[in-house]
Amino acid sequence: MKPKFNLRKRSCPAWSPYSLIIKGVVISAFILTGFNSPLQAQETEYTRPSWLFGAAGGANFNFYNGSTHQLDANFAPPATFHKGFGAGLFAAPLIEYHRPDSRLGFMFQAGYDNRSAKSEQVVTPCNCPADLETDLSYVTVEPSLRFAPFKSDFYLYAGPRFAYKLSESYTYKLGINPAFPDQEPTADVTGDFSDANDMQVSMQVGAGYDIQLSSQNHQTQWVLSPFVSFQPYFGQTPRSIETWNITTVRAGAALKLGRGHKIPVMVPVAKIVPVVVVAEPEVQFSVTSPKNVPAERKVREIFPVRNYVFFGAGSTEIPDRYVLLKKDEVQEFNEKQLQVSAPKNLSGRSDRQMVVYYNVLNILGNRMVKNPSTMVILVGSAETGKKDGREMAESVKKYLVNVFGIEASRIKTEGQVKPDVPSEQPGGTKELDLLRAGDRRVSIESSSPALLMEFQSGPETTLNPVEINVVQEAPVDSYVIFENKGAKDAYTSWKLEIRDEQGTIQNFGPYYDDKVSIPGKSILGTRPSGDYKVKMIGATKSGKMAEKESSVHMVLWTPPTNEEGMRFSIIYEFNESKALPVYEKYLTEIVTPKIPQGGTVMIHGHTDIIGEEVYNKELSMARANDVKGILEKSLAKASRNDVKIEVFGFGEDEKLAPFENKFPEERFYNRTVIIDIVPKN
Repeated sequence: MKPKFNLRKRSCPAWSPYSLIIKGVVISAFILTGFNSPLQAQETEYTRPSWLFGAAGGANFNFYNGSTHQLDANFAPPATFHKGFGAGLFAAPLIEYHRPDSRLGFMFQAGYDNRSAKSEQVVTPCNCPADLETDLSYVTVEPSLRFAPFKSDFYLYAGPRFAYKLSESYTYKLGINPAFPDQEPTADVTGDFSDANDMQVSMQVGAGYDIQLSSQNHQTQWVLSPFVSFQPYFGQTPRSIETWNITTVRAGAALKLGRGHKIPVMVPVAKIVPVVVVAEPEVQFSVTSPKNVPAERKVREIFPVRNYVFFGAGSTEIPDRYVLLKKDEVQEFNEKQLQVSAPKNLSGRSDRQMVVYYNVLNILGNRMVKNPSTMVILVGSAETGKKDGREMAESVKKYLVNVFGIEASRIKTEGQVKPDVPSEQPGGTKELDLLRAGDRRVSIESSSPALLMEFQSGPETTLNPVEINVVQEAPVDSYVIFENKGAKDAYTSWKLEIRDEQGTIQNFGPYYDDKVSIPGKSILGTRPSGDYKVKMIGATKSGKMAEKESSVHMVLWTPPTNEEGMRFSIIYEFNESKALPVYEKYLTEIVTPKIPQGGTVMIHGHTDIIGEEVYNKELSMARANDVKGILEKSLAKASRNDVKIEVFGFGEDEKLAPFENKFPEERFYNRTVIIDIVPKN
């Protein structure tokens, strides 16, 4: 939604460009926010400086309003001047203080401030054009409060402005009457304005963005800060007579430098120390490596079918990564044997599951043929307009009608700009290309239960899932678990140094949570087993280093006996950690009864790659705990306490993600919690 402004009329009426200026300042602030992608070195040696010194320079865009007629005690032109516009120089040294990663600080700058402009031409009673040029300049003193709302390099500032007069000269030019071109030109009149105020007290508000020019490996660090500010007319009255006033928009940049403080650097220690070197503060570190008894875990996977078809930018044709059958292939289609129909371009990972999704139109067409009373609404969403959205929906309808022979009257199409549940939210500035790709889609809506997932209804309801039989790769319960109880509170970060029998060292981290799970294969490689020394190195919040060691024997997970499990998936909306209410009924009445006596439930949450890595890790854990809470509640209601539940949050980790993140459908499927049910062995 665009910001709206209403400038009320005062004794000094606001000129129409004011509203445009205010909007320009606000829009500039949002643009500056979009640059918020600071580069971080892998290893910092100095803090960001708190005190900064430098100089600011830029241009004042001055808008004159009101009236001026008596220019000095001896001269008053025959016509009154009102509006005007001009640009002048601003230059000032500055001092700035704010602590890194904090919101509040202050700024102070004092220097040269030019408010010159040229008034709009007026016509005198002799039908002669008249011009007035002013040269107003001041020494300005500007203390400001600095506020960083996101604790980032983007900041807002506001404060008073004290201006002390330097010059108040003017030049008056009277032209000749165009009807008498041979008339002698009148000499220009120059002088100084009378009744000029020696001091002005006004205010300003603005926004800026700090661009770090130096890495944190240097103690002296340079910062470039583009800025924009708005200085309204009240208080900016150059003279004590008449109603002349000035409104100013200032745009420029400041170059600043400061010195950071040295911070400890984490350096790996080559010597193996069998005891804790620093035990401040105390944490409990342990390593658990499963025995990994060889087992081929066969899994019956209940795979959700997302009710979306995603389209490419600028296209209303179904992308060729979807499986599109010919009319004579329809009778051979069987959704229980979807691996037979493979799309042209697979992403490479989790091909089996994506084959299911890429057959979404064939699954829909097959179910509508088997259930002739069902009806659907295809809603196309395109940022380029409703017309393109409708054409996208018509492409899907054309395929269902021409290939599956479904009556056109059973399929309604609509077009809109945004889907009902969009990924891109108002005010968003980051990764908009990925978010908009997810909103460029055709949604399949229906109220026919034969097509929909159990216990669900409504326009965003997913289609009934497909069951596929698979052989699971190394499962979550085969991962090596490194538990560091209390680390989240005690350390700013911690990492792992893992040494094998030959002295080869592998490094993992940094980590921020109390527990980390790493696939055994990531450590062992192709080795069937190995003995390792594990060193945990933590950076305490007081700046010291803490180390703990443990020994562990690891065995590579490999298949062969028989074990059978089940897998369910719960899909979440973008940036949500609370499952839809209908999923609670699904988890309670469908999933819980399938958990065998003495079984184990492994819940692992995931996210797509949109957003910050640390935030996504927390979001995935919140999603996993959300599912855990629902299952625990339904198990308790059934008076069951025989089930072991393990929870993992993998965030956006692409090594552990169910799918890639190349296409929007893969990102949508990565916003998931996977539930593995393993029987008691």
